[in-house]
Amino acid sequence: MTRCWVKLAFVAALSAVAAGSGAAPQAAVAATAATAGQSRQQAQDPSQAQISNAEKLIFTQDHLRGVQAQTELEYAAVHGGSLAVQGGEKARALRGDVVRVFVPSADNARGGATIVDQGGNVDVPTDGLPCNPIVLYFLERDIAQMERLTGGQRRYFQKRVRLALADGPPITAVTQEIGGKKMAARQIVIQPYLNDPDGERFPRFLAKRYTFVFADSVPGKVVLLRTEVPGEHGDFAHPLHIESLTFQAALRASPGKAVNGPHATR
Repeated sequence: MTRCWVKLAFVAALSAVAAGSGAAPQAAVAATAATAGQSRQQAQDPSQAQISNAEKLIFTQDHLRGVQAQTELEYAAVHGGSLAVQGGEKARALRGDVVRVFVPSADNARGGATIVDQGGNVDVPTDGLPCNPIVLYFLERDIAQMERLTGGQRRYFQKRVRLALADGPPITAVTQEIGGKKMAARQIVIQPYLNDPDGERFPRFLAKRYTFVFADSVPGKVVLLRTEVPGEHGDFAHPLHIESLTFQAALRASPGKAVNGPHATR
């Protein structure tokens, strides 16, 4: 089972489709390219496929550049809604918790950035991607949760998210309040199950929304990662389920003072 979220020289999700369908590589390429709206030329020649700007911002940018050695990035975790209860005891409740990314070397140049949550150290394979590992942590947790709540297959949910990002969603300039100050940020919003032909199997999740917010002025670049399952009639004001990770601070392991940026508000 592949855990890679993007192929730097390939269309996102090709490997997941090939693994899931058992089809020959050329057939998998054609199927994925058609689903993601790629051109006929890209379907016939995978080398022509391009990674979308959304994928680049989320997965292939060096988010940890500029972060000092021995820095801990803190993210406030929120987890709520009636579906949270259905997750069972195996689901790690995030309400009021903090998830930390420890960066051992300047710019994470030597690699080895690690994640710790309330359960301890978390193994998050990065597949060589330079992005902030908090992104992969969040997505991996989301996919596992979807699998648990619906009984569906992990590969299927991962593919839907990857295709939604590969389809080139817009990157919107937004203003984000961070530490009481308004700062420029970039936002990506996707709804990977909205037009899914198999979505009737998971009707409560059809309108599920994923929001990614990045700001160059924030250490680690990630400001907010959030998923929302709306209430009745698509009511996002009263969501059935919500999870988020919000940047709070960058702390040096010694002496432990906040560095590189202010606290952020949720």
